[in-house]
Amino acid sequence: MKACILLVEDDFNLGFILNDELQSQGYDVKLCLDGVEAIQEFYTKNYHLCIFDVMLPRKDGFTLAKEIRVTHPDVPILFLTAKSMTEDRVEGFKVGGDDYLTKPFSSEELRLRIKALLKRINIKVDEEKEKIIALGKYTFDSENYLLTSENFKKTLTKKEAQILKILIKYKNQVTPRDIILNAVWGQDDYFVGRSMDVFITKIRKYLKHDTALCIVNVHGIGFKLEEKI
Repeated sequence: MKACILLVEDDFNLGFILNDELQSQGYDVKLCLDGVEAIQEFYTKNYHLCIFDVMLPRKDGFTLAKEIRVTHPDVPILFLTAKSMTEDRVEGFKVGGDDYLTKPFSSEELRLRIKALLKRINIKVDEEKEKIIALGKYTFDSENYLLTSENFKKTLTKKEAQILKILIKYKNQVTPRDIILNAVWGQDDYFVGRSMDVFITKIRKYLKHDTALCIVNVHGIGFKLEEKI
């Protein structure tokens, strides 16, 4: 399976060129044009490398890196910037960046830096996780948003499916509120927080047919999907 790269570049022409170049090198690439789109996309699959332009609309590259580092401390992050100031480089490394490229750069330099980053963490590219997920007495088809059990069948909304998928990923662990909010809505303000609470309540109702499953509120932090054995 190909290594998956999340490329975030708001200059569409440059983004298209980089996307085409990386694909020609054998990578599976997803191009996003702003930071909000990128943080939502990041949680949809297992990315092996992130390439972030620093200056992005809606959410900048440094902020993206900070948010991703909360749950993914090891995924390599390469920053692209038109600036060469030392302060920007220092800030990039402080927020969790692994490497830095100043525009303009050659495709060969980009290729070598990506290869070095993937090699540095001794990356192993596995097949993507199953789309059909077993959860207690339920079966969750994450691709078609379908949650079923022996006497229950429910097609979830896209946001319900995204939230459930995240909770399953961190099952029996506390999932911070801001992780869910950024992954599903791209922001973590008060109003979308209240909306998320409504979605959590709905998901709890869907899971009530299995008493071994429970979504617990962890006050001031987030939620935990518990599966009792």
